[in-house]
This record gives sequence, structure tokens and C-alpha cells, in this order.
Amino acid sequence: MSDSLFNVSIQTLQGKPLDWTSFHHKKILIVNVASECGYTRQYAQLQDLYETKQEKLMILGCPCNDFGGQEPGDAVKIEEFCTLNFGVTFPLTEKINIVNHTHPLYAWLIHEAKNQNEEDIVSWNFHKFLINEDGSFYKSLPSASDPFCNEIIEWLEK
Repeated sequence: MSDSLFNVSIQTLQGKPLDWTSFHHKKILIVNVASECGYTRQYAQLQDLYETKQEKLMILGCPCNDFGGQEPGDAVKIEEFCTLNFGVTFPLTEKINIVNHTHPLYAWLIHEAKNQNEEDIVSWNFHKFLINEDGSFYKSLPSASDPFCNEIIEWLEK
């Protein structure tokens, strides 16, 4: 398994390879997102965090239907939902799998979290992974963690 997130390939929601160069030298918050979840309101907070901290932070939303079937839409519907309801401008990836046939991005994230002896890794939508500027794993946070929680803000200020 690679030491750096930047060696993992993933497509954008528009079907193009994600260009990690725009993420270099920034911290990255990766979140598995869904439009029909009780945590969906976090899209607004994620967008606010992105707008206020984008000089040092990139957010990557990864639509996933694995938890409760709460992201049933295709790429067009997902993009429309995020734009119209929350004004999302941070990058979104292709719809991915986490539970079965795990996407390589999430295989890397889960592997790195387990190496840190973290438990309860990705048990629902809006689980958060914090990645350092060099592409190394920092920490993961459960779905209920607010995007403006102390752990995220303190990490951004390091």
C-alpha cells in the first residue's frame, strides 16, 4: 500500500481523473457523502469550511450508496442536488463503494486508519478522514463530528 494518498487514482463526478496537483501543500478532508442522510445538512458546513479555509484546505466529497441506500442518484442528480441545495463548489468524486468492492481510495484510507489503531472506521455516511499536506494520513472522525469541530479546526491550525 502506498504511503501517500497522491498515488491513488479516482475519477471526478464528471468522469475525469482527479488531478491531485491542486491538493498539494494543502490539508485534505475526505468525506463519504449522501443526499438522503440525516447528516446531509453537513454539506452546508463543509461548504462553509471550504470557503473560509480554502487557502490551506481541500475538501473531497465521495458519494456513496453503501450506507442505508442514501445516495441513489447518478452523477447528474448528485451534482444538481449539491449545487442547488448547498452551493457546493468543493470537488466531488465518482460514486464509490466502501463496503463491498472497496474503491482503492477508501481501501487506502481504511488501511491507514487501522495502522493508527483507529476503530469504527466508516460505519455510516459523512465519516471524515483528515490528510496532511504531504498526503499522509492524520486521523479519522465519525459521522457525527461537525465539520467545524475542535479536532478539525486545531488540525487546520497546525
